[in-house]
Amino acid sequence: MTIVMDAGTLNEFLGIEFPQVAGSYRVETTGPELLTARLIVAEEHLRPGGTVSGPSIFALADLAIYCVILSRIGPVALAVTTNASVDFMRKPAAGVDLLAQCRLLKLGRSLAVAEALIFSEGDEEPVARCSMTYSIPPKRPETGGL
Repeated sequence: MTIVMDAGTLNEFLGIEFPQVAGSYRVETTGPELLTARLIVAEEHLRPGGTVSGPSIFALADLAIYCVILSRIGPVALAVTTNASVDFMRKPAAGVDLLAQCRLLKLGRSLAVAEALIFSEGDEEPVARCSMTYSIPPKRPETGGL
């Protein structure tokens, strides 16, 4: 599949459409098989015990999967998650960024399916596995400015 948005373009898009993620999440790399996104772990991502919270891990997976889809279809802000499954497999390392390695499994006209493996940076064992389905809105015909 052709890459239509690279990491820089995706990060720019996220900064405009989702400014709330600026400073916490970013796309590191895009490629034909794999997109890598990062959660820059900060105090607000931690839960008692000093580990990264489940909602922060889910947000990283959701952002990575959204971006791997956009990397193929372009800037479609209204593509939305319709199904999600997360397996939390081990405790993330404290004080270490998380990386999501994401693969697009199916890209259709109206649905896309992808999965992400989440790792503590520097660790080979995943801390979570996520599978998500996204709904892609239909393309609107040109309205001639109306």
